Amino acid sequence: MEPTASASGAPARPALRPARPHFSSGPCAKRPGWTAGALDTAALGRSHRSALGKSRLGLAIDLTREVLEIPDGHRIGIVPGSDTGAVEMALWSMLGPREVSVLAWESFGAGWVSDVVKQLRVEATVMEAPYGALPDLGAVDWSTDVVFTWNGTTSGVRVPDGDWIAPDREGLAICDATSAVFATRMPWDRLDVVTFSWQKALGGEGAHGMLVLSPRAVERLESYAPPWPLPKVFRMTKGGKLIEGVFAGETINTPSMLCVEDYLDALEWARSVGGLDGLIARSDANAAALDAWVRTTPWVEHLARDPATRSTTSVCLAIADPAVAALEPAGQAALVKALAGILEREGVAFDVAGYRDAPPGLRVWCGATVDAADVDALGPWLDWAFAQVAPG
Repeated sequence: MEPTASASGAPARPALRPARPHFSSGPCAKRPGWTAGALDTAALGRSHRSALGKSRLGLAIDLTREVLEIPDGHRIGIVPGSDTGAVEMALWSMLGPREVSVLAWESFGAGWVSDVVKQLRVEATVMEAPYGALPDLGAVDWSTDVVFTWNGTTSGVRVPDGDWIAPDREGLAICDATSAVFATRMPWDRLDVVTFSWQKALGGEGAHGMLVLSPRAVERLESYAPPWPLPKVFRMTKGGKLIEGVFAGETINTPSMLCVEDYLDALEWARSVGGLDGLIARSDANAAALDAWVRTTPWVEHLARDPATRSTTSVCLAIADPAVAALEPAGQAALVKALAGILEREGVAFDVAGYRDAPPGLRVWCGATVDAADVDALGPWLDWAFAQVAPG
């Protein structure tokens, strides 16, 4: 991945280009070889409540269970509003009967803090850490309901494993796992609510979320009625019983059947590369390829310093060049914007600027739908583009 140098010492313009320059952290790259023509269109123009529509939605649930190796006792539902909608359904439907602990180390976790503290106004302990770090996981009180993200998409920091989650917990473990599923083996026996979306990890389309409930989560739903009103799209029970149809392909509102077919295509591809093991291996290889470039590049460093808690999907990079570090935050952000703009104009990397609320830097998606060869080809272009915008 080392670029050659021009006579002036600056990196030469690379000759090799990434075949697929899609490094966005959501929506993510489509699977290799994806074409719209590969989608089964038989269900388009049909009701999602028809036998055909329900069978396709049911298949999406079944393949999700197979690929992610979700236990049979867990319910899986397709819900509106992407991952955000799935998390909101869980928070508004289940929180209230006991105290809550909310962990936040990046923007999405901070959003759940706001919902719990400012909107639902339940008694909560907020455990925060700055971008690049984790809160003290050993200090979590598992007599409370615990809300956390598994992988901080905007910070590049993830929890290392599920060992810190108490197997004998009294409260529920409510996990926003978008950007983690399909790249991490989830400890289903230690998680009660897991949410994610199609647009991350497998490169599906937005607007649809997935909600996975353990038997303990179902018990909470059937034994507790929150004191606040619930919108129709949040309601998962009727008469004190779980609406089982929601977890059998009978969606709460009308889904896009085209998006369903796209998700099915991605799941079938996931099966073809070895299921969860194959997806994890691809993501790990991509992250390793990017890390190899970072370790030989003085102007950049990982925002997540600890390799044990570093994401293998949404890899966030900080600018380590001293001249850039000396700039005001607005100047650093402008430099990153200019760098990302050069890459986009060249058609070699799309959407790699860091999240707007994160420290100025880059964010490169390394999930399974990306090819390691494209990550290898990206490094020299990053060097070349940085040379165009670096101070001095």
